[in-house]
Amino acid sequence: MRRNDPFIVEVTRGALIESLHRVRAVVIDADGKVAASWGAVDEPVYPRSAVKPFQAIPIVITGAADHFGFDPSELALACSSHGGTEAHIKVARAMMAKCGADLTELGCGAHAPMDAAAAHALARSDVAPTALHNNCSGKHLGMIATARHQGEPVGKYLDAEHPVQRRVLDMIERCAGQSLAGFPIGIDGCSAPTFALPLRALGLAFARLGAPDALERAIAAACRRVTAAMLAAPIMVAGPGRLTTGVMEAGAGAIVLKEGAEGVYAAALPHHGLGIALKAEDGAVRASEVALLAILRRFGALPAEVERRLEARFEPLLRNWRGTVIGRIRLDPAALSAGA
Repeated sequence: MRRNDPFIVEVTRGALIESLHRVRAVVIDADGKVAASWGAVDEPVYPRSAVKPFQAIPIVITGAADHFGFDPSELALACSSHGGTEAHIKVARAMMAKCGADLTELGCGAHAPMDAAAAHALARSDVAPTALHNNCSGKHLGMIATARHQGEPVGKYLDAEHPVQRRVLDMIERCAGQSLAGFPIGIDGCSAPTFALPLRALGLAFARLGAPDALERAIAAACRRVTAAMLAAPIMVAGPGRLTTGVMEAGAGAIVLKEGAEGVYAAALPHHGLGIALKAEDGAVRASEVALLAILRRFGALPAEVERRLEARFEPLLRNWRGTVIGRIRLDPAALSAGA
């Protein structure tokens, strides 16, 4: 493996490497100094749901969070890709009531809960999922709340030129230290705009999310409030059994983590002043999770006790339908040493 090649994550079956995944990644501090990188980190990616903390910061800065009395669990849900459990829906309903929204205003669409147990329970009850079950409903309620508080039209809040989305773009640019003019704008699964940016810029934004002292005072305060909410209620940010929730719970305040679709992960390490951003080139979550944990281990973000709690996730075993172990997902041993 050559210097600055992407991570290689191997999937084995018996003695054979059956599949390979390439993962681009960067570790960077809040001043923009790269501590390590793998692959083409200056090429743009769609961060997808990984930028939800930055989509939530305007809820705080505009005063909407205080005006509607959002508590930490509700602010954490605004940052979430939640599982649609009863606990998540309860918090979403509370947000909806506080900001005077109704289901018809949520533009995210409906899907079955991401949490398997919640999905099965809903199906057994013969009740159709609503927009609240959408993993992005907290984000959308936060956006609606901000628009309502600012006296802006709610009906167009998902348009890229709407003030809600312009504030989001401005916040990403400020934290990432880069104008995104000329970069592609896509449409996310929940119908919100997703602004492409270089992986390096995403890592820098997360470094500053966790260590925001260099940002404007109001933005820095909002960053601290958003990350405090995520760390206070990690179960709201993802859900039971999810890596994002598990790492934040185990990390005890040392790691702020957010995943995005198509193999994206981003993390802030407040105690180290570092940000991490990575993407599996083929969108494979199984590869991005293994790469993330390897990077966290390399940079000392995981105390020994936490590593023991997460041990099974570093090289997940693959089992067939009978439960027989038939392979594993593992990092190419040369991967970590090749980073810049």
